[in-house]
Amino acid sequence: MWSRQLALYASLAVLSALRSHAGTVASGGLRIIENSGECETVPDVRQASGYADIDANNSMYFWFFEARENPETAPLTLWLQGGPGGSGLVGLYQENGPCRINNDSSSISFNPFSWNNVSNMIYIDQPIPTGFSQGDRNLNNSVDAAQDTWQFLQVLFADPRFEQYQKNDFGIWTESYGGHYGPIFAKYFLDQNAAVESGSIDGTPINLKNLGIGDGLTDPLVQYESYFTYAQSNPYFPTATNDTLASANQSWFEAGGCRDLIVKCYNTTDEFDCAVAQNHCDSDVAHRLSGSRNPDYILADIFDTYPPDITLYVNDTARKERIGAVGDFTEVNSGVLFSFAGEWMQNSRPTLEAVVDAGVRTILYVGDADYQFNYFGVEAMLAQMQTKFSSEWAQQDFSNFTVHGEPAGLFKNAGSLSYLRVSGAGHEVPAYKFGNLGTGEAALQMFSQIVSNNPLSAT
Repeated sequence: MWSRQLALYASLAVLSALRSHAGTVASGGLRIIENSGECETVPDVRQASGYADIDANNSMYFWFFEARENPETAPLTLWLQGGPGGSGLVGLYQENGPCRINNDSSSISFNPFSWNNVSNMIYIDQPIPTGFSQGDRNLNNSVDAAQDTWQFLQVLFADPRFEQYQKNDFGIWTESYGGHYGPIFAKYFLDQNAAVESGSIDGTPINLKNLGIGDGLTDPLVQYESYFTYAQSNPYFPTATNDTLASANQSWFEAGGCRDLIVKCYNTTDEFDCAVAQNHCDSDVAHRLSGSRNPDYILADIFDTYPPDITLYVNDTARKERIGAVGDFTEVNSGVLFSFAGEWMQNSRPTLEAVVDAGVRTILYVGDADYQFNYFGVEAMLAQMQTKFSSEWAQQDFSNFTVHGEPAGLFKNAGSLSYLRVSGAGHEVPAYKFGNLGTGEAALQMFSQIVSNNPLSAT
């Protein structure tokens, strides 16, 4: 997805220019189509897709798939795509949904390793107007986005067709920009639950039990510095020449350079300061050190189109009617992407630490062929995290993660915090295969263990 977004960072001047608007709709309910027959083909597995009206002017599009086994007791998982402005349908069709887009971008195949094997799944287009969601929102931060998603869940659980799932274990799973979304949404939900319990607000508590972040951007100061390490020492081959490394190194360390700009953003959290840091660091460090390789998957060149684009498939008029969607679909909404430029370089690590300490089982996972938010940076951040499990974490060695005896990566657990480095995977981890394993098979084992409230383990 990174390579499809590069052009969107060309100018900070458009930060306030791109906004989307939609017409007024009735508030407070669901407008859905049930059992459309799209994507999920396992008999008797319920699905529903359409809109939740969170107020009179704003509606969030979602697609629900029942668990293929024991849906009454299976967890409920909310998938948040990154971006920011990425549609949840990207994760559905390219990664972990019941069907997978084929390389021709015009057909799909059954996914035997879908995450709804073990969990009820919700794929959502947020923040508005991402994907098929509609409204007059002009959000520029994850806290406000979390507020809308909380309201979406209130509408969902108030409906008699979904109220049964409120008692099930709930998880937030996300990737990429989800390194911000995940911790901030989780903390917001925990705070709202506390407010409901104290009686200060009315609402339905969210039974939040787990948080998963794949290839996420959480602590940019640590993670942007890791581009130098990954460009030289990734498991495959260098991505930058010595001259490029030297020039980027100067851009990082010089007075007023990339590092100083990120520190300034951390200190001020000013939207303009942080947008300047993103623009400078992406152009002078991140994009340069990936060379001619695809930042999402360095084993491919920059023009690689895998995972296949879903735009034409999703925009089919008859298909949109069957799934209760209206409007023109894009994988990433450029207006949302630019609106969040002031948050990109902010530090979400303290929020992540608070979520871990609150008892939410948390996993960070990264494909080892992903340059964009690579494993060197995520592992360095984990080493610096300050949680009640930090001492135990520092004492743990990595263990081999196997799936039915097949090697799939390296993992570590400490308390309710887990980490997995996935062999052979790019930025969208479930879209890849390794060795004798199927596409997404290792990711399903990871997901199954965490949503079952277990630490990672080899099988």
